[in-house]
Amino acid sequence: MNKPGFTKPGLIKLGLTGGIGSGKSTVAAALQEAGAAVVDADAISRSTTAPGGAAMPAIAQQFGPQFVDADGALNRNAMRELVFAKPEARLQLEAIIHPLVGQETARQTQAALDAGKKLVVFDVPLLVESAHWRDRVDRVLVVDCRVETQIERVMARNQLTREAVQAIIAQQASRERRVAAADMVIYNEGLSLEQLRQQAREIAHRFGL
Repeated sequence: MNKPGFTKPGLIKLGLTGGIGSGKSTVAAALQEAGAAVVDADAISRSTTAPGGAAMPAIAQQFGPQFVDADGALNRNAMRELVFAKPEARLQLEAIIHPLVGQETARQTQAALDAGKKLVVFDVPLLVESAHWRDRVDRVLVVDCRVETQIERVMARNQLTREAVQAIIAQQASRERRVAAADMVIYNEGLSLEQLRQQAREIAHRFGL
């Protein structure tokens, strides 16, 4: 894949990822403050299954009205039980949601281009696990830290048990796999929030922001 240089004119697409509790959201916010456009793939995906979301009519048709809650959003508990019993249901759900996410991602990317942005950041928690995201970006930035640090941060932030956090981490790519896919890594260990933001600003500067 031909990757543009840091100073090449035009829009550069940066994939941003990191495990839960890594500090990825802080880095995304700092890059946005520095002038980048941020496309949050996870937020877009969630919006499709929110009350009145674009995916909801197709979900009701595919799976039945019991998978739509009283507010018109995805009944996540019912879907979780179905996917556990019938793993192929996940593929059916993804076949509904993924094209909608792709359309909105393309719309936001075009908006960034129209606005004259130099850098668009795709905040994708499962970028490394995805079959297509790596080929859609010019660079990959990984926010990395020790697994024990992830566990401690998420337990404190989300009030989850150690076992619950470990289960989430087990569903994500390993640190080694993420770092192997990276063009740039921020090692968020022992950094203050301001130091983390400063590292993000330095990366933004490398892209001409």
